[in-house]
Amino acid sequence: MDKKAAVKLCICRACPTYIECKEEIAFCLSTTGKSKCIIVEKGCLCPGCPVHEKMGFKHVFYCIRGNEKDQLAKK
Repeated sequence: MDKKAAVKLCICRACPTYIECKEEIAFCLSTTGKSKCIIVEKGCLCPGCPVHEKMGFKHVFYCIRGNEKDQLAKK
């Protein structure tokens, strides 16, 4: 899935953890990765996100912990 398609499906802006920061969105994608502004985990909508489901991702809190590939590398 390319970033343009992911952004259309992305629900990051509705997440309790999300704060607006330089048009950051779709943190689960390797092209975006974790936020430079978000630092507090307040809740996570990733498991219900269409992008998360379509891509078969397993992790959460991409905005703080990094994209799927980054989180897999930390294990």
